[in-house]
Amino acid sequence: MRLKEKIAVGIVGMGAYAPEKIVTNKDLGAMVNADEEWIFSRTGMLTRHMASPQQATSDLAVIAARQALQEANVSPNDIGLVILATSTPDMLFPATACLVQDQLGCNQAAAFDLSAGCSGFLYAMTVGAQFIANQTYKYILVIGAEVLFRVNDPTNRETYILFGDGAGAAVLGTVPSGYGILNTQLGCYGDKAYILYLPAGGVRLPASEETVQKKLHFAHMNGREVFKCAVTSMCNCSEKVLAQAGLGIDNVDFLVPHQANRRIIDACAKRLGFPLEKVLINLDRYGNTSAATIPLVMEEAFREGKIKNGHHLLLTASGTGFTWGAMLMRWYDYKLNHDV
Repeated sequence: MRLKEKIAVGIVGMGAYAPEKIVTNKDLGAMVNADEEWIFSRTGMLTRHMASPQQATSDLAVIAARQALQEANVSPNDIGLVILATSTPDMLFPATACLVQDQLGCNQAAAFDLSAGCSGFLYAMTVGAQFIANQTYKYILVIGAEVLFRVNDPTNRETYILFGDGAGAAVLGTVPSGYGILNTQLGCYGDKAYILYLPAGGVRLPASEETVQKKLHFAHMNGREVFKCAVTSMCNCSEKVLAQAGLGIDNVDFLVPHQANRRIIDACAKRLGFPLEKVLINLDRYGNTSAATIPLVMEEAFREGKIKNGHHLLLTASGTGFTWGAMLMRWYDYKLNHDV
């Protein structure tokens, strides 16, 4: 899918937030009866951030979003739409995006949640960009936010060691021609839906004494299948999005993968023939924050001066569903070009 040529859409402000509490491999090892080195060898992670008992997904999202609005020099009243990508909403309804809209004071904005797992931020960016390209809205706020510690079994060594809590946000707007989102690829292997899922809490298995006793309100994962699907889907869609643009992997300045675990990232880079030194990675400090991983690692890299104006970024992710996506961007340095 290619955006309309006449209107270029890109990120004009970013924000990120990770809760103050840091959880180490030593902390987790004591809980799941695992050695620190074993956890690191399996995941590539050293620490993660954990939300406080008083914090929900909306709280993390609001902090990241406020920073993004400030970076974009955009008033909350200028936002036409708030899209929150999350698998851990505050509640089933209303949409957590509605709570975020209210807390931010985006009183003129429509709001909805988007559930696509770890691919959620790319899905939300793609959806949001269409509204700007067709001139429905001038600015759109896209957020990826998760509180994943609470939906994983603290005694399960296969899942509890992987995840962290965090949020990342981006304000979408028009950018100069040739910059911004060049094209995207989205997809889903629906037949793989049950390799990573949370069984209870919806209408099929409402909360009951039995569902709680059987730990059905925690995530269930087939790690081997997730690994295979993630590597295959992330690489395939990355190759397709580059082909759409008529570019090769050598034209990419940075690969921005979903921070699932180090094994998946390494396997993707190897298959794509992309050097690891040009892969943006911060999962060693944040863990897998699902829909928040890509904006977290992008905001950090831009703030540190790694990502520069005109750089080509290849974003790719996969997640529960089994969803997948890739996006090719030419970075617009909004800090240098606010007056454009």
